[in-house]
Amino acid sequence: MTTTQKYYLGAGAVTLAVFAGTLVAYPQLPAVVPLHWDAHGNVNGWGPKWSLFLTGPGLIAFMVLLFSALPWLSPKKFEVDSFRATYLYIMMTLIALLAYIHVLVLGAALGVALDMSRAIVGGISLLFALMGNVLGKVRRNFYIGVRTPWTIANEQVWNATHRFAAKTFFAGGVAGLLAVILRAPFWVPMSAILIAALSPAIYSLLFYKRLERQGNL
Repeated sequence: MTTTQKYYLGAGAVTLAVFAGTLVAYPQLPAVVPLHWDAHGNVNGWGPKWSLFLTGPGLIAFMVLLFSALPWLSPKKFEVDSFRATYLYIMMTLIALLAYIHVLVLGAALGVALDMSRAIVGGISLLFALMGNVLGKVRRNFYIGVRTPWTIANEQVWNATHRFAAKTFFAGGVAGLLAVILRAPFWVPMSAILIAALSPAIYSLLFYKRLERQGNL
């Protein structure tokens, strides 16, 4: 079995597990369930319980299909084949986050007391830390990574930016997760995540302009 097959087999297993979990919980769910929460953890969006099949296993299945189609859609010189294992690892981390959030939503619908905003931000922080481990391996493409005009325009800028982003994503993710565990105010982990995400974009512009001044573009 190839690495690609193993990743898609794992993705299929996650999708089926989420579907099965929703199916088992379905009879105990109220007719209308909470679907969205504000920054303070208060419910501000509701929907029929059948919609959980769309927001959970449906969304995960769509994500898997999308990731399977994107390599075929990639134009030449921007293929994902050169970092296929990393590409599939990122797919798995994303669908794992979606599965985790769906479990939280099911728990809330079943009446489990949860601090949803903190739990979700903690999951996103962990996602950032995990992605930080591999961002330096992502090669130039149109779908994943730090896609700014300057990284897309120049491969050297792309590679340097993603080495930098690997550090900011990991540091921001760990800082955000620790802030959630220590029950810091909501803006602390959110700030860590935003800084981690925005810093590489700024770095790509500055690095591009430096190469431009040096005549190395």
